Amino acid sequence: MQKYDVRDIGLAPSGHQKIEWVRKNMPLLRGLEEEFRQTKPFEGVKVSLSVHLEAKTAYLCLVMAAGGADMSVTGSNVLSTQDDVAAALADSGLKVFAYHGATQEEYDRHIEMCLEHKPNIIIDDGADLVSMIHEKRPDLAEEVWGGCEETTTGIIRLKALDREGLLKFPMMAVNDAKCKHLFDNRYGTGQSTWDSIMRNTNLIIAAKTVVVVGYGWCSRGIAMRAAALGARVIVTEIDPVKAIEAKMDGFEVMKMEQAAPQGDIFVSATGCAWTITVDHMLTMKDGAILTNAGHFNCEVDMEGLEKAAVEKKEARKNIMGYKLPNGKWINVIAEGRLVNIAAADGHPAEIMDMSFAVQALAALYIRENHESLGKHLINIPEEMDNIIASRKLAAWGIEIDTLTPEQEKYLNSWQI
Repeated sequence: MQKYDVRDIGLAPSGHQKIEWVRKNMPLLRGLEEEFRQTKPFEGVKVSLSVHLEAKTAYLCLVMAAGGADMSVTGSNVLSTQDDVAAALADSGLKVFAYHGATQEEYDRHIEMCLEHKPNIIIDDGADLVSMIHEKRPDLAEEVWGGCEETTTGIIRLKALDREGLLKFPMMAVNDAKCKHLFDNRYGTGQSTWDSIMRNTNLIIAAKTVVVVGYGWCSRGIAMRAAALGARVIVTEIDPVKAIEAKMDGFEVMKMEQAAPQGDIFVSATGCAWTITVDHMLTMKDGAILTNAGHFNCEVDMEGLEKAAVEKKEARKNIMGYKLPNGKWINVIAEGRLVNIAAADGHPAEIMDMSFAVQALAALYIRENHESLGKHLINIPEEMDNIIASRKLAAWGIEIDTLTPEQEKYLNSWQI
């Protein structure tokens, strides 16, 4: 099996430097690395991973390898791989197949190369590894004990497979763990999305009108941070309950066709397709900025925009301008791909420390329980969430109260 396919192995020193920086700021993974190094729970286990390949992901890979795992690694987005980080992992002896700016054909080839490893455990972000096995490589399914899914979009795909009875092995819903979505999706996406928009546009957010599409946990964080930066925030939704939440959180709520003419910056984070269409774009202000904070690049209708535009030019690095038939220009950051990682560094290290601790412990759960797990999408056990939360508080030096025996008796009794 080929050992690696990276852009330039000579970039490894820069990648090692990035990995060491995040290592110092990820105490949960450091603790697991020490434990795994001693106990070797993944000795003889083959793990294939497809996650945004930057420094924090690389450190997760090294933690798993410290536990004995035979790692095969690829990215989960053609623009999110950092070539120096991929080189550093390859230089560390891992199998790595990814480089920044890959074509779709190259990206698919890297997914297949990663799976040639014949994994026992899959760590996925967007369910690309799982989908490849189910669609093109069903011969590999018998080797797979189970897997872990990182993001909302992947969970959507896995729920569809599970619902139709087609899932060939158990998958852990890492995204739905409390220690993942309550912090990663909300605070991680909230901060990293605006970090990317601000560094790529060099524009102020205060006094602008920001339209946030959807009001799930990612969108809540995006809206919250936009308001904190001084923006007027409009939320569009299809769920009446979430729309009420957005309204009571202090945001304006309306249909996209009403919001489109008002927005200066648009951020879609729904996991759905075509939330911002060309019809919406035609009513937008000249110079409106469009971004996607969902996993796949179909939330903003890029295919429709490419067809509708009468002119196209790079407005700034990572920003493409499209002139519409009405003469107005629309600016799209990072080709409509995941803006916070395709055009920036992704979530803060401290946030991914929690998310990747869930991934590592979920992989361990599969290692220890795969023979008794059914071929379904499985929730993360509450005990695992509590272990991670307790370790995070301990890393911060925070102690919390515990119930007294009398309080436990009161809470478990139907009598007052």
